[in-house]
Amino acid sequence: MTTIDPRIAGFYTEYDEASRLHSTATGRLEYERTQELLRRYLPPAPARVLDVGGGPGTHAGWLTEEGYEVLLLDPVPKHVEQARERAPRCVAQLGDARDLDVEAGTFDAVLLLGPLYHLAERGDRLAALREASRVVVPGGVVAAAGISRYSLMQDYTVSAGLSPELLASEVTEVVRTGSYDGSRGFTVAHFHTADELAQEAGEAGLTGVRVHGIEGPGWAYVVAAGRCAGQEAAGALLADAVATARLADEHGVFTDASAHVLVVGTA
Repeated sequence: MTTIDPRIAGFYTEYDEASRLHSTATGRLEYERTQELLRRYLPPAPARVLDVGGGPGTHAGWLTEEGYEVLLLDPVPKHVEQARERAPRCVAQLGDARDLDVEAGTFDAVLLLGPLYHLAERGDRLAALREASRVVVPGGVVAAAGISRYSLMQDYTVSAGLSPELLASEVTEVVRTGSYDGSRGFTVAHFHTADELAQEAGEAGLTGVRVHGIEGPGWAYVVAAGRCAGQEAAGALLADAVATARLADEHGVFTDASAHVLVVGTA
């Protein structure tokens, strides 16, 4: 049975997730870097990929176009319908990351690019990672994304919204615990540190764990440019932001300075 916190379901019923990674420069930065990192680890097509929490099919679209066989699962009915339209070559169904209705060892790779940060309880996140490990073939790839613990502080800073009240309340709470109550512009979420995300992956049984900063340390500057000068000006920074993300990743620095962090391991 698919269950989801009603606050999260309500948020995504109203929110346009389908355009998020295409309508802003920071969205395109996340999309391009996520593709780049996944291509580094995914087996060649026509491998079988399970896209858990795949939303409206943003990544399932390019994966199926490149010849991958994709099953997308998401707990939001709106997203499943959008995925069927946007990525018609994939199979899209309702599903819960913590309890996958999939036989063990069925897929060559499993993606969890959305579920972990919407599972506020650590036990639920471990359950999702263990389920991913269960349904992937031995030695198969599991890639999971988290929102950086420090992204809220950066976002509020560059939007000139880091008031003393916010700093003393929700920002401090997120930095201290990772817990976000969904009170302002987003929904209930958990924000990871890179070390915490890697630790959860390892505890769930994944081996050879590696962690990457997706957008790199330049993402907040792209946000600031978009808010101050418009998306065209922000887009002009995109190539440099990607190059900076690659450089930071190569040297293993500033991982937590990304907006999102990707952990990759094998079952």
